Amino acid sequence: MGNQITINSKNTHDITANALKIIAMIAMFADHFFLVALPHESVIGAISRITGRIVAPTLCFFIAEGYHYTSNVKKYIFRLLLFAIISHFPYVMYRQLPWWKATSVFWGLALGLIALTAVKSDKLDTWKKILVVGVCCLLAYPADWNYITVLWIVCFGVFRGQFKEQMTAMLVIGYFFIAIPSLLNWDWAHFYQFAIALAIPLLALYKGRQGKNSKTLKWGFYIFYPAHLILLFLLLRLFFKM
Repeated sequence: MGNQITINSKNTHDITANALKIIAMIAMFADHFFLVALPHESVIGAISRITGRIVAPTLCFFIAEGYHYTSNVKKYIFRLLLFAIISHFPYVMYRQLPWWKATSVFWGLALGLIALTAVKSDKLDTWKKILVVGVCCLLAYPADWNYITVLWIVCFGVFRGQFKEQMTAMLVIGYFFIAIPSLLNWDWAHFYQFAIALAIPLLALYKGRQGKNSKTLKWGFYIFYPAHLILLFLLLRLFFKM
């Protein structure tokens, strides 16, 4: 997501941003299918969610990368907000939730980008930057992955170019706010949240190459999210009688 400049790399073992996003989309589709197709509290249901833990960190990482490369951050924010609106009803329909109770990850991604923009601004004092990040975290609470996406995007952006620091921040935030609370509550069905660490070896392969510059791919990454939710909603109603 976002506009990036292709960077030539001599490393033949790297992986492009486009390839990583495609991997994330496949993992997202499988994760969202298993979420409603398998018993949530079962062992197999918990195991099936493991690979899906790479998705949110990967999305947040590339939102922060997109901020660095975009030529117009306002348009970037608008694009995310637009798809937050477009994705809202497919998300609540798929999750069988009241329309006012929750919303999709796009809302959190948009707020994360807003927070990162504020943090990187030369026009805001430190306390104003903290205030903006705090407000964005509060507003992101109804979203899938809630304020975690805001904090991840800010940390990925602040520590850009320092991979070890980026991944450490990602693990600290994810484990402290999600995984460890599940452990303390003996909520074994959510232990799969520790698998966010699986995103690290994948992101380590990214060396700055965008891949093929294609508008179809660019917009496809956005359109995929609401489209796959609608498809899953229809499939699950047809075969699992949701």
